[in-house]
Amino acid sequence: MDEDLILELKGITKIFPGVRALNGVQFRLRRGEVHALMGENGAGKSTFIKVITGVFPPEEGHIFLDGEEVRFKSTRDSLERGIAAVYQHPTTYPDLSVTENIFMGHQIKKGPVMNWKAMHAKAAELLGRLNANFDPKVEMGTLSVAQQQMVEIAKALSTNARIIILDEPTAALTANESKELYRIVKQLRDEGVSIIFISHRMEDMYELADRVTVFRDAQYIGTYDVDGITTADLVKAMVGREIKDMYPKPDVEIGEEVLRIENLSRVGFFKDVNLDVRKGEIVGLTGLVGAGRTEVVEAVCGITKPSAGKVYLNGEELHIKKPVDAMKAGIVLLPEDRQKEGLILSWGLGRNVTLPIQDELSKAGFNDEKRERLLSRDHLEAVDTKAVTIFDPASSLSGGNQQKVVVAKSLAQSGTKVIIMDEPTKGVDVGAKAEIYAIMGELAQKGYAIIMISSEMPEILGMSDRIFVMCGGRVTGCLSRAEADQEKILHLAMKETAKGGENAEEEVAG
Repeated sequence: MDEDLILELKGITKIFPGVRALNGVQFRLRRGEVHALMGENGAGKSTFIKVITGVFPPEEGHIFLDGEEVRFKSTRDSLERGIAAVYQHPTTYPDLSVTENIFMGHQIKKGPVMNWKAMHAKAAELLGRLNANFDPKVEMGTLSVAQQQMVEIAKALSTNARIIILDEPTAALTANESKELYRIVKQLRDEGVSIIFISHRMEDMYELADRVTVFRDAQYIGTYDVDGITTADLVKAMVGREIKDMYPKPDVEIGEEVLRIENLSRVGFFKDVNLDVRKGEIVGLTGLVGAGRTEVVEAVCGITKPSAGKVYLNGEELHIKKPVDAMKAGIVLLPEDRQKEGLILSWGLGRNVTLPIQDELSKAGFNDEKRERLLSRDHLEAVDTKAVTIFDPASSLSGGNQQKVVVAKSLAQSGTKVIIMDEPTKGVDVGAKAEIYAIMGELAQKGYAIIMISSEMPEILGMSDRIFVMCGGRVTGCLSRAEADQEKILHLAMKETAKGGENAEEEVAG
């Protein structure tokens, strides 16, 4: 037995009806180690977490804690043995105070009465340990996602957790917030806490982890020293194949101008924005968080109303008052939050795809279901959506496949000319990213004009024909593919930043 091991799992198998979610996997965690767990969506990572935290008992296998075999019958069993999990979407009570959230389920009492003085003091101590700058008496719902994650980590520490599992903690954070999370994780590691860090982002792994374990198709693939494995080899371990070109940008003959934005302004958000995109072109739109990128395209698409400026499509001025006007003109927006704004998760894939064209599919008030099935199947197959049937709910798919459904929905509308993608690969795994990039390339080859909003520098540089950079609500420059590099983009992204230049660079992910 390795005395440095705090947690070891051997031969863990978990079976659900018709699905082997884990197939004989293994994992070894050392004391005071940050150990990354990586794999595509569906690899078994989430099920594995739930086995460790006592949500699911395994059908086969053994779990050892401090060298002693344990069996967790509930989450309380796991928590009492010092294992806690912080999930991507914090499971909080927004109307309760931070203190109440931290001590939910294990309140400090003085006799039969809650000892609020002791709990507030302890909560303040835990938050101070994390350098949090908010009062434990404030309502949880008033905090940012990053602050809520701090509370969840404080909650884990309040139970004296020795092992903390962080599940995609940076997915919803800005680069600066991620940097602060890195500091907290390193601090906990130095204090002797063992951390399992689950992420799709390579930069998270390289910044934090000592070792990385890869799962694929519910099976254990291997454990590697982070310093001893290349990105290419890691990607191959995760997806089971070599991805020779992560950014498969095809050579496309750029056509005539399709969309032009002239001096578009919205008071308090952006001013005098000029931007254009041509047939077959992928235009990148980037900048620091809060630069106004999303706000500009929302105004173009009729979600908000600009205070000045003009929008032209194929040389003719548009007067868009609401989103349906933009859609009818041929401008489609794929929103950043695909789950809340791009899909109806409880609906089947087919109905999601045909949602914008329901009027076209109805005859005398009745839906032409046969035509709907054929159309949705064709569009889903065109973007290689991995699903059993078109009746599967959108909620059953991985993030990458959900994004493909949103793309299919945009293609179902006849007359689509401009596709605007806001953070198209946010929260998807590396294999799905490559597939989405390939789809973008195919759309460009078919003549669609594409605007891609992204905070990921490699994505912007790898997929854009031209790059517009915004800062403080203004376009500060446009770079061709040939002349663009990270330094030039960052210079333009900070061009009008009056202060905070040192931190501003961190907001554009590298």
